[in-house]
Amino acid sequence: MNMCAAIQMASGPNVESNLLEAGKLIAKAAKHGAKLITLPENFALMGGHELDKVKVKEFDGQGPIQAFLSEMAKKQGVWLIGGTIPLVADVENKVRAACLVYNDNGERVARYDKAHLFDVSVPDTGEEYRESDSIENGGDPFVFDSPFGKVGLAVCYDLRFPEFFRKMSEQGVEIVVLPAAFTAETGAAHWEVLLRARAIENLCYVIAPNQGGFHLNGRETYGHSMVIDPWGVVLDCYKTGSGYASAQINLERLEKVRTSFPVLNHRRYYCK
Repeated sequence: MNMCAAIQMASGPNVESNLLEAGKLIAKAAKHGAKLITLPENFALMGGHELDKVKVKEFDGQGPIQAFLSEMAKKQGVWLIGGTIPLVADVENKVRAACLVYNDNGERVARYDKAHLFDVSVPDTGEEYRESDSIENGGDPFVFDSPFGKVGLAVCYDLRFPEFFRKMSEQGVEIVVLPAAFTAETGAAHWEVLLRARAIENLCYVIAPNQGGFHLNGRETYGHSMVIDPWGVVLDCYKTGSGYASAQINLERLEKVRTSFPVLNHRRYYCK
């Protein structure tokens, strides 16, 4: 078994300050035994405007945020999944919301760019979000090998599209990592129930690091970062403020659940 940690932050508009906070939380989680550590969406920047992220975008493979992730993974001897950071897109005034994975040698081993963009008006709140103003859509779901199991990556709004996770299931996913910045309103209504549904449907672990608190841009995020097992049990949850949820990843339990309750083998309809 290996311990994982889902780090929760309330990031602000200053990249250096956010990286300092993230570094402290990564070190704390590593000290307590976590070997797979995950950061929330937008951990390095929650700006006052959607376009603020374009101002700090980095080229793939270079830049202070990517250097930070690599250095922290190597220094702490952990696998580190870096929430999302803004990388250069094909469109000049947009970015890719990239989730980057570094192994315990500080080497990057995977990249996923957020596919589903949060262009919504939240009912009864007056809140509107248009991620497509500053973000370019990413690509298909994929699964990569790690010492902890087969890992699939998703980001925030991806959570609402079960077919996205089913494609990971067809690739043998055992652990889904979902960094997020779920709003307080939508989080209270849907966060836990959707996370548990994805775990139950695909009989996999779900590690969900979320932003959690009040941000200088006036936004409030839901928090409740959590780790969920393949039976849909919430193993740990960190409700508000900066900190982390942690739990053991037990692939023997996962295999036992899948063997005794072989719902994945009973499917009759498949994704195209």
